[in-house]
Amino acid sequence: MRNIYFYIIIVLFILNFFWDQFLSYLNRTQMSPNLPKELEGIYDSTEYARQQAYQKENSRFAMISDGFSFIIVAAIIWYGGAGWLDGMLRMYIDNAILLSVMFFWVFSIFDWILNIPFDWYDTFVIEQKFGFNKTTRRTFALDEVKSIALKLIIEGVIISILVIAFNYIKGYSWIWAWAAISVFTLTLSFFYSEWIVPIFNKQTPLEEGELRSAIEIFAQKTSFSIRNIYVIDGSKRSTKSNAYFTGFGKKKRIVLYDTLINDLNTDEIVAVLAHEIGHYKKKHVIYQIAISISFMGLLLWALTLFLDNPEIAYALGGTTPSFHLAAVGFSLIYSPFSEVFNFAANYISRKNEYAADNFAASHGMGEALIEGLKKISSKALSNLTPHHFVVFWRHSHPTLLQRMRILHTEKTN
Repeated sequence: MRNIYFYIIIVLFILNFFWDQFLSYLNRTQMSPNLPKELEGIYDSTEYARQQAYQKENSRFAMISDGFSFIIVAAIIWYGGAGWLDGMLRMYIDNAILLSVMFFWVFSIFDWILNIPFDWYDTFVIEQKFGFNKTTRRTFALDEVKSIALKLIIEGVIISILVIAFNYIKGYSWIWAWAAISVFTLTLSFFYSEWIVPIFNKQTPLEEGELRSAIEIFAQKTSFSIRNIYVIDGSKRSTKSNAYFTGFGKKKRIVLYDTLINDLNTDEIVAVLAHEIGHYKKKHVIYQIAISISFMGLLLWALTLFLDNPEIAYALGGTTPSFHLAAVGFSLIYSPFSEVFNFAANYISRKNEYAADNFAASHGMGEALIEGLKKISSKALSNLTPHHFVVFWRHSHPTLLQRMRILHTEKTN
């Protein structure tokens, strides 16, 4: 039914798409074949030309894939595809929980199938062309199957919790849903390295030697208790480097990509980890989790305003109000508010990145951190000159050049 909610959904969906394209366009305006003076020492002219070519190819590919997704979703909205699927499933399923789970599973599988060719092209054409890809076709296929299976399991649990809370609990159902989802997501975060990572990668304890000793000495120096230091086989998929910190208490662990160990020297690796330890010491992870959980509670409360509105179901082509149609309508309508929240979250995240850099610098690791970040960025052909507004609005991390300036300023003060 083409009611007011239908037109609100269509307009917001179109505006959201063109907003994303506008931000991508701003980044493209920064591209130039000439090496900026501020990048001298990070890229030489030949490598910079390669970096620009990589960014341009990724930008063109993103335009095509995003445009394809936009057309598909717009068609589903315009022709009432969600309502049609709801009607088809109701012919075979009476249980409200199973109905909603199957509804989202069908869309997830449909989206997965449509995106496989794009994932394949990105991996075996673009990443291969620029020397990053190490993924075999067998690994790619297994990753795709594992990813969709894991998504369906997690999605099934979350949807089941929400339907039970909103359909069967009377009074403050959103609070019960909020509590249950929070416990579930925190549990996944707590055991991420033990439950999720092994599905895709092999993790082995970092062997005794210079690097492990240097990490343990720095950890002891900063009163950071850590014995779980692991190496992950990132090189089986890509030449790009990374490192991360996960878990709390006795479950916390440092994870290094094997590519990072190959690309950086010991001081630079310790400096990168000093930055991660800075996040932990300054409780950034806890604050971010608290903010995310608070926002999730706000979303679940707002969702209740849509659940009893049959006009949402009609706008999506349905004939019977349901949790899943209300959730889809809500997700499309609240997108501008999500954009504003993400902007605020990104602003806080960038401040936290500077603070973690400062922590590393305060322990004498500033220069090593700069050199390590230079190597990681240059080897990955990262875009070091994105448009300043895109950084301001969309980036969760400051640019490398911004971080370098702040670190150099703190060193001279």
